[in-house]
Order: sequence, then structure tokens, then C-alpha cells
Amino acid sequence: MTVRLSRICRHPIKAHGREDLASVLLSAGACLPGDRRWAVAHEAAKLVAGWNPCNNFHRGAKAPQLMAIEATLAGDRVTLRHPNRPDLTFAPDDPADLPAFLDWVAPISPTDRAQPQRIVSAGRGMTDSDFPSVSILSLASLDALSERMGTPLSADRFRGNLWLSGVDAFAEFDWIGRDLQIGTAVLRIKERITRCRATMANPETGQVDADTLGNLQAAYGHQDFGVFAEVIQGGKIALQDEGILL
Repeated sequence: MTVRLSRICRHPIKAHGREDLASVLLSAGACLPGDRRWAVAHEAAKLVAGWNPCNNFHRGAKAPQLMAIEATLAGDRVTLRHPNRPDLTFAPDDPADLPAFLDWVAPISPTDRAQPQRIVSAGRGMTDSDFPSVSILSLASLDALSERMGTPLSADRFRGNLWLSGVDAFAEFDWIGRDLQIGTAVLRIKERITRCRATMANPETGQVDADTLGNLQAAYGHQDFGVFAEVIQGGKIALQDEGILL
């Protein structure tokens, strides 16, 4: 089977903005470069050294307005854009820039939820998986869910890294344990991705407007969409590269 890489996307700060890329160099055992490099810990977080699960972080499942953020990563600086906020450029690793970020994100953070408090990093991407992963999603699966719901769904609801075309809807679930070569990189498909309420928010407006979880459950008996993969052979990937199951 041959598929095609139709989109590459990263999220420099977990749940705080998306950025499209034309190409990227993957490394074995690592996340997509720059993806979830930082995360925003809330005031109730109980962090340990290194990777931490998502319930410690400010995220779209609890603060849907975050889903409307776009981002650009340039070196160690990030620019955030939101339809209801002025653009902000800052250095997530610089403590002196933290107050500006907290002021920027406060108006789009629900007051009845634990408030964002600090930005953390772990030396690896803060993905939702406990291993450094790259998420792989299918445009055909997105089309199938959109048809089921009677409305076109934006791919940005699902915050994926690599979007593939040329594969049957939800066929990616059959790839668990198999290897996928894209460009010169090889990724091993590890597990399905179970989705959260963040997918219910419109990524243009930040408003909850679609019952993605209910429709996944009703149509397919689960709330999974996309798969997590591990890079087992590094290499460059670019838009329109062919993907081959090995």
C-alpha cells in the first residue's frame, strides 16, 4: 500500500497553538522536532521530573478557547496568535517573559478551572503518550467522521503531526505493530489515540460546537482517532512524500 503525506504540523507549546511545516528531519526515538517542546502547568499540577501526563497541564479539553491559537516557533521564541488576543512573541524558557504570557492567556482561560501558572519542559515532547511519539492521522477518517456528523470538520481539532491521504477510513487502526516508511524515515505504529473534549471545539473560534466524541462512540463504538508512532529510523520527510507500509 502506498499513501501520501499531505500535512505536517507541530504544536510548540502543548495545547497553545499549531504550526504547519513543509518538511522536517525526524530522529529515532524522538518526537517531531519542536512539537510539545513546552507545556503550561496549572496551579494544581503535581509534576515529577521529566515527562508528565496531560492532566497537569492547561489544555483545550478544559479551556476550549486555546484551540483557536496558532503559533510560530523561531529558535527559542514563540509567537502566538488568537482571534481575540493581540499577537505575542516571547521566550518560554525566560522567566522574565512568563508574566506577559500569563496576562495574554488569562482572558481565554475559564475562571472556574485551575489557572495556568508556569511553563515547563522535559527534554522531550510533552505528548499525551508516555513515550516520545509522532501522531499519524488519516484525511479519509476525517472525511468519514465529517460525513457522519453532516458538517466539515477541521483537521486542527485533532492536533495531529502527520496527515496521510490515499488510505481507507480508519485503516490506520490495522497498522498497529507495523512499520511505515515516509521519505527516508521509518515509524513503528504503536497504539490508537483516544480523544478528549478538545476535539469538540472549533479551531477558528474556540467555541464548542461539535459532538465529536459522541459521534465516534455512536458510529464506531470507541472515541479513538489517529495513532501514535515511534520513530525507529530517522530521516527527512516532506509534503507529498510517499508512505509505504513495510
